Amino acid sequence: MGKTFPKTGGNAAFHVLALCIVAVWGTTFVSTKLLLGNGLNPQEIFFYRFSLAYLLMLAYYHKRLFSDNWKDELRMICAGMMGGSLYFYTENTALEYTASTNIALILCIAPLLTALLIRLFYKDLRSGWNRNFLLGSLIALIGVSLVILNGHFVFHLSPKGDLLCLASACCWALYTVLLKDLEKRYDTFLITRKVFFYGILTIFPLYIAGFEPSRLQLLTKPLVWGNLLYLGLVASLLCFLFWNVTLKKINPIRATNYIYFSPVVTAIASFFILGEPITWIIVCGGCLIISGVYLSGKKKICPRHEAVSK
Repeated sequence: MGKTFPKTGGNAAFHVLALCIVAVWGTTFVSTKLLLGNGLNPQEIFFYRFSLAYLLMLAYYHKRLFSDNWKDELRMICAGMMGGSLYFYTENTALEYTASTNIALILCIAPLLTALLIRLFYKDLRSGWNRNFLLGSLIALIGVSLVILNGHFVFHLSPKGDLLCLASACCWALYTVLLKDLEKRYDTFLITRKVFFYGILTIFPLYIAGFEPSRLQLLTKPLVWGNLLYLGLVASLLCFLFWNVTLKKINPIRATNYIYFSPVVTAIASFFILGEPITWIIVCGGCLIISGVYLSGKKKICPRHEAVSK
């Protein structure tokens, strides 16, 4: 028997949990920027943070190693690539070819892509695709644009970078859909551990290609290992684990829509840590994001669909 989480009286707590997870993920951009500034490359950051998370998860949950069949194991591999190595690699590589504003804005279409995929593959969850959801998502996306552009309305097009970023958003949407299929048959701890393992396994060739023994001394810097601990323990281990739990309890379309809050958190964290200013445009954008997310989830799911999500 796998470990399970205690049931609550309703799903409101899991909506709050989803919001907290996204808030943490919003701060990871700042943490990663600090690590990049101290000499680590994107592959090293991903490899170290996920390796730390995986080892701790393996120490806690190690009774079961494999899925029931090879098809489910293949799905686990795909989940590890979509939510791990491919997602982070395409996102970080895109920074070499296009502006960060483009990347942040394009990544925020992940909730819409998730809703589209859910509509295509899960008939019992199609109620999440309604007028309120579409209008709320549009309002939130406008808010995201204001927060990211912050008065600098110059959108530099770079086909290669923008396509890489679009691929990153698609990876996260596919990851969410894959989890909705896997969580029906497997324990959350097993899924999370396997996502970490296959993410590490598929990024390893890139890590080795750029590895230099002398670079290991970077890990002795307090700022470096401190941020890696935060990314590995909190942003990876705890957040991925609880995100997988959240997707079991609430509609994945609603859960993924909270990603729109991420730029607001990033702006606040950047203000306190990096000294970047918060303007009235960011405040207005934040209000639009909150309004859009509220509107998108205003219409209740019918009882049949609630039963599916519980």
